Amino acid sequence: MPVISTPHAFNEGQLYVDLKSIFGRSLYLKCEGFNFAGSIKLKAAIEMVEAAERDGLLSPDSVLIESSSGNLGVALSMIAASKGYRFLCVTDSRCNLSTRLLMEALGSEVHIIADLDANGGFLGARIDYVRALCASDDRYVWLSQYTNPGNWGAHYRRTAPEIAHQFPHLDVLFIGAGTTGTLMGCARWFREWHRPVRIVAVDTVGSVAFGGEPGRRMIPGLGMSMRPPLLDESYVDEVVRVEEADTIRACHRLARRGFLFGGSTGTVVSGAMEWLARHEAAGLTAVAIAPDLGERYLDTIYQTTWLQDLYGDGILGSGQDSASASDAGRGSDADADADAGSGSGSGSGSGSGSEEVTAGSRGAERMPRTSGHRRKT
Repeated sequence: MPVISTPHAFNEGQLYVDLKSIFGRSLYLKCEGFNFAGSIKLKAAIEMVEAAERDGLLSPDSVLIESSSGNLGVALSMIAASKGYRFLCVTDSRCNLSTRLLMEALGSEVHIIADLDANGGFLGARIDYVRALCASDDRYVWLSQYTNPGNWGAHYRRTAPEIAHQFPHLDVLFIGAGTTGTLMGCARWFREWHRPVRIVAVDTVGSVAFGGEPGRRMIPGLGMSMRPPLLDESYVDEVVRVEEADTIRACHRLARRGFLFGGSTGTVVSGAMEWLARHEAAGLTAVAIAPDLGERYLDTIYQTTWLQDLYGDGILGSGQDSASASDAGRGSDADADADAGSGSGSGSGSGSGSEEVTAGSRGAERMPRTSGHRRKT
């Protein structure tokens, strides 16, 4: 039994769920929510904070500041509390109430941005707010998850090797795309591995991370209203875009079997199942990364009134019949909601649900050398 003295010392990284009995296709889901921060963001958070400490950016009077839709904010709140730093999280109105309360319970300050940016999202406005605070007071230290190489470095050093150790014959890896830290860290590591692994990025419809038109996105976690600075598409083989309705159906389908996962996981599972349905998946070893668990989404994607107000009365009920018919046709014993990928689209009108990103189409972008941002006096 492990004995720890700091909360970030515990992070279970080798738990997988085989989804075949639920979705009718074999997919191993790597569960990253079993730590005291409750999500995969703990890895990037501790990497970035410790890099800032090594670089001499943090002092006893420093105030960590970061823009986050939720999970990174919780992870940084936990680390700040453990290490004795103050932390200010800049988020927006899509952040779940339970997540905001959790950050405050850990001693952090939370500022909520309500103004949309030019792309119809909150990210630009959040970043502008952070920059203004950093310019006003040199105690603020901005880790900048969007440009910090520690974001992807954490997954290069930990997440990808964990997967390779468990699945030495891995064929395809599905990774949700937000800041693309997890995506780029894993993609870079597997590019250097002894066997080819197909890297499939899963994004949400309405995100502009890989191009396309911006649209409404109500579920925090994946997707960006700007191109992620860390993204290098030469490491990505395909992109699958998922409608939020399919994210919700996948989450509820998993919950009906006792697995309560977060919205990001629903998006990744939906996109992965859609991809596997279009490809000859027999014999393939496929893994998807589940960034978090579902408790923080009880007042949103698992709350009937919230779903009906945003997506209509048929968001779940209309999909159950099609799920049963689809599963019966392929011999699955799934019994809940619509096929997780049944409505996924690429947003380009192709109807295929994914787009090919040509390998080698972009050179490696220059990564910043600093581990954080601090106003110089």
